[in-house]
Order: sequence, then structure tokens, then C-alpha cells
Amino acid sequence: MRCGPLLLLGLLLLQQGRCFEFVIDGEWADERSHPQNHRDRHKREILTGQELEAQEEGDGVTVRSYHVESRITSRFAHTTVRSLAVNSGSEDHILGFDVRIPKQAFITNFTMNVNGMAFMGSVKERAVARHLFNQARAKGKAAGIVGTNSQDLDNFQAEVIVPAGTIVEFEIHYEEMLRRKLNFYEHSLHLHPGRLVPNFQVDVYIYEPKGISSVQHMDNFQGQFSDLVKVTTTEYKAHVVFKPNLQRQRKCDNCTENAIDGVFTVKYDVNRDSTAGELQVSDGHFVHFFATSNLSPLPKNIVFVIDISGSMWGVKMKQTVEAMLAILDDLTEEDNFNIIDFNHNVNCWSDELVPVSSFQISAAKKYIQNIKPNGGTNINEALMRAIQMLVRSSNSGLLDPRSVSMIILVSDGDPTVGEIKLSTIQKNVKRAMREEYSLFSLGIGFDVDYDFLERIAMENRGIAQRIYANHDAAEQLRAFYRQVSSPLLRRITIQFPDGTVSDVTQNRFDKYFAGSELVVAGKVLLSDSNTLNSFTTASASQMDITLETDASITELDMELAKQEHSFMGFARQMWAYITIKQLIADRSLATTAAKKKKITQKIMTIAVEHQFVTPLTALLVESSDGSERLLANSPKAREQGCCPGAGVGGPSPSQSQVQLVYQPPPWVQMTTPLPPSQVAKGPEVWTLPGKVNLVDNDPHFIIHLPTSNMDICFNIDSKPGHILNLVSDRGTGLAVNGQLVGAKQLQKGKLKTFFGAISVFSEPDGVGVIVSPDGIVMSDGRNKHNFTWGETAAITQEGVRISIVKDSRVSVKINENVEVIVLLHRVWKKNPVNVDFLGVYIDNENQYSPVAHGLIGQFSREPEVTVYDIHDGRDPLKKEATMEVKGNRMKVTRGWQKDYRADNKRGSNVFCWFVHNSGKGFIDGRYTDYIVPDLYSFLPTV
Repeated sequence: MRCGPLLLLGLLLLQQGRCFEFVIDGEWADERSHPQNHRDRHKREILTGQELEAQEEGDGVTVRSYHVESRITSRFAHTTVRSLAVNSGSEDHILGFDVRIPKQAFITNFTMNVNGMAFMGSVKERAVARHLFNQARAKGKAAGIVGTNSQDLDNFQAEVIVPAGTIVEFEIHYEEMLRRKLNFYEHSLHLHPGRLVPNFQVDVYIYEPKGISSVQHMDNFQGQFSDLVKVTTTEYKAHVVFKPNLQRQRKCDNCTENAIDGVFTVKYDVNRDSTAGELQVSDGHFVHFFATSNLSPLPKNIVFVIDISGSMWGVKMKQTVEAMLAILDDLTEEDNFNIIDFNHNVNCWSDELVPVSSFQISAAKKYIQNIKPNGGTNINEALMRAIQMLVRSSNSGLLDPRSVSMIILVSDGDPTVGEIKLSTIQKNVKRAMREEYSLFSLGIGFDVDYDFLERIAMENRGIAQRIYANHDAAEQLRAFYRQVSSPLLRRITIQFPDGTVSDVTQNRFDKYFAGSELVVAGKVLLSDSNTLNSFTTASASQMDITLETDASITELDMELAKQEHSFMGFARQMWAYITIKQLIADRSLATTAAKKKKITQKIMTIAVEHQFVTPLTALLVESSDGSERLLANSPKAREQGCCPGAGVGGPSPSQSQVQLVYQPPPWVQMTTPLPPSQVAKGPEVWTLPGKVNLVDNDPHFIIHLPTSNMDICFNIDSKPGHILNLVSDRGTGLAVNGQLVGAKQLQKGKLKTFFGAISVFSEPDGVGVIVSPDGIVMSDGRNKHNFTWGETAAITQEGVRISIVKDSRVSVKINENVEVIVLLHRVWKKNPVNVDFLGVYIDNENQYSPVAHGLIGQFSREPEVTVYDIHDGRDPLKKEATMEVKGNRMKVTRGWQKDYRADNKRGSNVFCWFVHNSGKGFIDGRYTDYIVPDLYSFLPTV
């Protein structure tokens, strides 16, 4: 094969590549010659003044344009790289097209146009593509390959021998799903045009249906072009454009070298109004994005297993120690940890896991700093020792049953001591690991067998990451640790009603870490419903949760059709992308040849249908008549990493399924067993108590007296900010309070007040719930968990159960003895007077102690009430009467107030006797006696 001077139209420096040659007009470059004057005239005819300026002296080759365009829709990116080059010289030249593509991306097409001769690409099964290609290759016409370099990139390279005066256009497309790490999605473009380009431009278009919360860009150009990047954002869209002119591309004023040589990155995040995640439906497919942050981290049990063999000497060890010192500082007081270092021997800093304390952290740091690398590598024994340490601690009852146990392995080489057969080590680790443990592997440098580290991590609910042994290796280690340092949920399952979806990607996950995202995709089955529902169940710190969300099946497609730069097929392609990634991971772990063959066939079928170049397919590029063919293969050796949908935690172990007891339908299954008392209780139905005590609107109290079957009403006229006690029961440890908020302006000379926050506090359980129009906060003294009104959810902690109905109501149940329902009232956003507020409904069947009090609690002991002398009032529609209660006599008016439980907008009328003067005479004392200092306060004991 002949390879002449190479024009790089790539996205990062190529370390090692292959090229193909393509013959135009049947003549090689050294078989043609042209007089000097003809060459100069040729240049003038073909090139503009700016293009002549950009032409490198001596070779007559000019890159006229270089355009990179990414269209990102719902975290799925379709990137196109286009380049147009011209040979304005008098001799044939080799023109090249060289693009660096992220390893996680799939090439979807490559096209080329040489003086009007078009070459189009199509993805085929590898064997089929090779057979067709060999027909052309036998004629000596074409050859090609997709290569791999040492970074997290693939290198696509094409070369064409082009006669003088010929214009060549190259275009490549690739697609990838953006993974969320540390609260951001990152889209990186590797820019290396190699020459000055008169028309150079990068465009990144982002469209997110829920809205974009932030957009930023960065590059490694040392700030040379920071003033040339323009970012335009709206609520749902963003456009990032980078367009340096010819002069700004120069490394210096008179240089002919291009200063653009590096990585251009766009980082962004989206709005999240629901803890349940974001469900999107488009083009017959769905994607469920799950990411939450308003939960307290789970405790961690971590064993750091560090390679200190001789190959770690120098920079590797120095960087590892530096990273470990910072990581130890990030451990929390709820965590347990230990350190194992290994070479040919295995050493433990402590015999067992130790709880985090300032003393233990200080001692561990001294141990780390005194490590001296030497000897061989005994990975098998080190991992066995780490697993045994976790097992002993678990069996001894020393670990929180809701904690997360993990092993973090750091190594730079293959095993050389003890068990050295990789497959045996893999089996040993799999056999010893419990289902609740995870293994994360960090491979430093390129001597390590990264595929092996990846396999043992994937097989044990973790992931692997390569750490590049350079000056920032310590930061790479710390960044990885930050990804797994805050586990928020365990055993997450995302489910859909039977008969509504098919071909669902992995939907059970072992862990969810703060700042990441879990993604589930599938196909939507035809049905009469225009809505798709999903339920997510998970175990959090001290509680179990169930979250529900839904999405319209048609709405998103109609919106996408209006967007000029959106990617209409994103959901379909994302499903295929995730499915193939997961199948490739499964294939690497297949235990039999039959299983591997079945998975292989499935990968090829989906990849060909969706036009993805994978390790099992190839891109065949051929002329319109099929006489000339080029072949692009993805590297066979590389097995893809853990599927993107798995987040950082890997797939969840198989679980025994228990049907949920709360509202969700029978097909929703819990990820953790419920307490026997709740399982035996059977399904619970959302039922409204027949008669309740309630406070709603501004604020109107309705007290139901069941013995006399009478309803008594009164208003409380207090000030914004005051907290009124509704129930104060020292006997059961229950407090229910409401904080007032004022209207935006006076009405008829008076400022109305409403409940802007309702709190329910269970002192024995140490659990408090505060409900406001902004959301729901659950706390247990140490941790706070935040939920939004944007989802239907069920949360269970100790004896407290919280049930949220989307944008409607919250029910708080305590030990099945007390239920408090809070209704949400929204006003239109630009209402000049009123504000969002809450109503509170307290069941008459609640079981209080004899000492219960409060504006509502005191009526758990029903007073004797007599109403007499009923007569017409000043308002003919409202009777008046005299009431005697608690030794007091007062005038009352017959009227009605609203119960909004069944109809949140109009309500239903509750007829009652109205007590004036803020309930004076009906309630004990004055209403000011019920003002308390904070939302979890009890009334003073009398």
C-alpha cells in the first residue's frame, strides 16, 4: 500500500493510523507533471484570495471549509463533520480526512464526493461488508479502516489521491448518548483541522423539552479563542457557535500553522421539576431519564485496594497517594473504610473496617504516605481479602443494612504473583462477592489489561475507568471518586404497565449516585391511551420510595417538528444505542458459545437497522454504480464499557418481588420487601374520610362534631408569618402546625392570609414533614429529603408514610393511627392578589391521647354544643341562632364553607354554624394562645 503526505482533517493528534488509497482516473501521482505556469494559472482559477492565503506553500492543497455541527436533543447527540478541500496544484496529491470520535459514539455514515463522483455509505454485517469490499479490493481499487488511538477516541481516516484541479468533499456522521457526570452532560468535539481554513465553524444546537438550566463551554486552547465563542440560550434551546476567522486561527501573526488543536467542550444541565424523572415519548419509542439530588446520601463502606508493585514507582504512585489523601478527607462520619495495598504480598492498614473519625483519617494518611512500591502484582489475593473484610463486617452486624458497600481497585498492571489466570480471578471474585457489593476498577496507564478490569467491574455491579498516567492523574482519580462518593438510592426499578411497552432496556439498577442519571428506553405499543405511565421504586436512606410520572405519546413529536435544529429520531436511535451497548457488555460476559452467538446476531440486526458501526458491523462506502468500494470497520478487540443506562452503579441483582401496598397498580413491584404488617394489610385504596376537621382558604376552619352530627366553622384573622398549632399531642408525640402567608395586596382594606406551609412532626419516630407549594421536605433529624409536586410518590420511613399525588395532595400517615391530608391550591402565575396556598384535612378517626390539644386537636374530646333560637338573619339566606358550648353563649350564623377534597377547583359546600371573632368561646382561650415559635413546636404544657 502506498501512503503519500497526509492531510489531517481530524479532531485530535493521531498516534498510529492506517490509510486507504483510492485511484482517480487510473493514474498515480508520480505519473503526471505540469509546467510551472500552468500550475500558477490553475491556482488563480480555483482559489479566492483568502484561500490562496490559507494554502500551504509548496503543496497546492487548500481546505476551503471545515464545519462541525452537533444537534443534541434530549441528551442524544448527532454530530456531522464536513470538509471541502481542493488540489489547486499541477500534481496529484493525497487528500486526507481524519476525525477523532469518542469511543462511546457510533459512526452512522460517511460520504465522499470527488469532482461530482459520489460515494455513499451504508452499514452492513461485518462479513457481508467484507465480502462486497473484497470484490472491489481484488481490482486494486480501494481499502480502508477505522483505527484506534491511545485516548478515549476512535480515529476515522480516509485518503484519496486527487488529480490537479479536483475538489473533494468529505462528510461523516456519528451519534452518542451524553452521560451525566457530576451534575453535567458533556459534549466534546476534538478539533484539529491541521491547516488554516477560510471557512471554519463549530455549531452545537441543544434542545431539551423540560428546559435548560445552564450552559457553559470550555476548551484547552489556553483562552486564545474565548472571546469568539457565542452562546445563545432560551428556556428550551441553546446554540453555541465558534467561528474564528483566518487571522485568528494563526499561531502567530505570520504563521501558517493553525492554533486550533484540542478539545472544545459544551457542558449543560436540564431543569428537573420531578423527583420521579423525565419520561419522553417520540417516534414510537420512549426514554425515561431518572436523576434526583434532593436526597441524603447513604452511608458507605469502602475498601480501597491499591497496587504498590514496582511498576507503580514514580509518578503513578505519587499521583495515587495525592489522590488518596484528598479522598480520605471526603469521607463522612457515617462511613466505614479500610485500605489494602498489594504487591507480591497483601497488607491491610487495619484488620477490619473502621468508622471514620479525625483520628482514623490521620492514621490512614500516614500509612498511605509511607508506602514504597516494589515487587510483583497479586490482584487475586488482594480482592479476596477485601471481599472477606466486607463479609465479616456484615455478618457481625456492624454495617447499616441500608449502607452501600464497595471495593475500589487501583492497579497499573497484570497479575504476576499468586493466581495469574485472568478468567480464574474473574470467577473467584464473582463467586465471593455478595449481591449488595460493588467493585470499581481503575486502570492506570496502558500496561494494564483494561478489558479484564472492565469485565470484573461490570460483572460485580460497578464500572471501570482508565486513568492516564500524566500530570493530572491525581485529579482523574479524585474525579472518579466524586462520581461514586454520594450514593443516594439502592435497588432502583423503573416499570411500566403491562401491554404498554416492549423491548425495554435495563430497568433495574443496583445504585444511583448523586450527579449521575439512569436511562431506560423501549418501544411504545399501540393502545387507546394517549399517555404512558412509569413507576420507579427504590430504597433511600431510612426510607423506601415509589415515584410515578407520565408523558403524552404525541405531544413531544408535535413540538420537535417545530424546532429547526432538533433531532427528530432521537428516541428511536437512543433506544438502539443503549440496547447495543448493553448487548455488547452482555456478550463479553457470555458463558457459552451459543449465548454469545445469539447476542451477536441480535447486535448485528439492530446495528444494521439503525445504521451503527459496531465491532460486529462495518461501513461500506461505494460509488453509485458499485464499482468502487471502501470499507470502514470498528475495532474487533474492544468490548464496550458498562452500558450507559446503568448509571455508575451497574445492574441490580435479581430480587424477590413483593407487590406494592400503596396506590400504584398491581404490576408495580417493590425493590425491597415491605414490613410484614404492611404486606398482610393488603392493597390500600385512595379513599376520602367521610367527615373531617379541616382548614382551607383564608383560613376557614370546619370542625365536625360526630356525636351531635354538627359542623362548626370559624376563621382565624392573624398575621403573615404566624405559625398556628392545629394539633399538639404530647401523649403520642404528634404536632401539626400551619404557617400563614399573606396575599400580594390588600382587598377591601384587609390583607387575607392563607396557609403557606403545613408541618407534621412525629416525635417518637424523629420524623418531620413540611409541605409547601414549593415542595415536600421530609427530615429525620440528620437528613433531609426533598420531593416536588411534579410526581406521584410514596415514601415510607419508620412508622411514617407519605403519599404524594401529582400537583394535588399529600397524605401523611403515622403508625396507621393518624392521617393528615394537605391539598395544594395553585393560582394563575400573574395573579395580582392571591398566592399559592394549602388546605389541611385531619381525619376524625385519628387516635390521639387524652392530652391532645390545638385548634383542631382539642375537639378529639367532643364538647357538648346546644344551638337554639334559630331565626332569620339580616341575610335572608343565612339563619342566625344562639350557641352554648363550654359554658359560653354566643351568636352564630348559618352558612357554608368549602371542602375541596373531591373537587379542587370548585369544592363542595359544607353547611355549618359560623362562630365569629376568630372562634372565641368555641375554642379554648384565644387564637393567639395557639401561636408557636416554629413548625415542629408543641403547645406549652398547662
